[in-house]
Amino acid sequence: MALRGRIGGYSKAARYAPDELTRAARKGFMARFEAQADPDDSLPPEERGRRAQALLRAHMARLALKSAKARRRRVRAGERSRR
Repeated sequence: MALRGRIGGYSKAARYAPDELTRAARKGFMARFEAQADPDDSLPPEERGRRAQALLRAHMARLALKSAKARRRRVRAGERSRR
């Protein structure tokens, strides 16, 4: 089954550009941050977009911090198990 899925994925990637395949997902993802930036829809679109981009960057920075902490914990756990 996994091989069939891989074949289908490669075939689809050969027919479409990568940005075309993910356009709807990216639009929905940004809509989440736009709604947080301007819940009552009162800002001009440029300002809403700027604030949404800032919220996206903050979200990604939080994820990076969590990832770094998890990697640090795994390294420390590995050091303890070698003793």
